Amino acid sequence: MAKVRGAVVVNNERCKGCELCVAACPSDVLAMSKHVNAKGYNYAYMANEEACTGCANCAVVCPDGCITVYRTKVNG
Repeated sequence: MAKVRGAVVVNNERCKGCELCVAACPSDVLAMSKHVNAKGYNYAYMANEEACTGCANCAVVCPDGCITVYRTKVNG
């Protein structure tokens, strides 16, 4: 049976570092970067890529629409 894996893409320049996506992730996939964007905010990134299920909770709670979630089927 195919397993579903997710991929989270964050628009780093639009992210204001509110951390709502980090709190909403049930798999602890997201974390805040130590780097900052052009506006001076730390932005979210996928710290634990292998754990992402593609649930899209992070995208739903993002107030600025910075997050896109993709789901792919992985055999194995």
